[in-house]
Amino acid sequence: MAAPLTSLLHPDRIRVGFRAVSKTDLLRQVVDLVASAEGVEDPVRVLRAVQAREAQLSTGVGQGLAFPHARSSAVQDTVAAFVTLAAPVEFEALDGAPVRLVLLLAGPEGDRGAHVRLLSRVSRVLAQHQTREALLAARTPEEIVEVFAEAEAALR
Repeated sequence: MAAPLTSLLHPDRIRVGFRAVSKTDLLRQVVDLVASAEGVEDPVRVLRAVQAREAQLSTGVGQGLAFPHARSSAVQDTVAAFVTLAAPVEFEALDGAPVRLVLLLAGPEGDRGAHVRLLSRVSRVLAQHQTREALLAARTPEEIVEVFAEAEAALR
């Protein structure tokens, strides 16, 4: 089994009550959260890769969730950032609803299988209504990590 999601969710890359004025602003700011992470060589290229993926089809999956993601040669190891938004942001989500929970994943270009498996696991964890509610109620990055740990453990 792959490493738990919590191994990617470092409190310094989690924000509670995050503010963004648009989808473009939100993507830029969330990529900025991973810019100094180990393994990220060029945050500008990461942002371009995320924007290019987003141009194909919105990663706003519905129910207030967005999973912007990309694979890029600018990343040596998969990195993640997570934010809860103070106010919903229009994201061109598949259900037309704005987003409140955003999890960014950026992984190495050649690691497609692991990237897809990780996205699948994120989707399963966040498909649970109680998990989404707990994340929105969390007040600290540490509480966010705890919610993810409990939700992922419940999948086993």
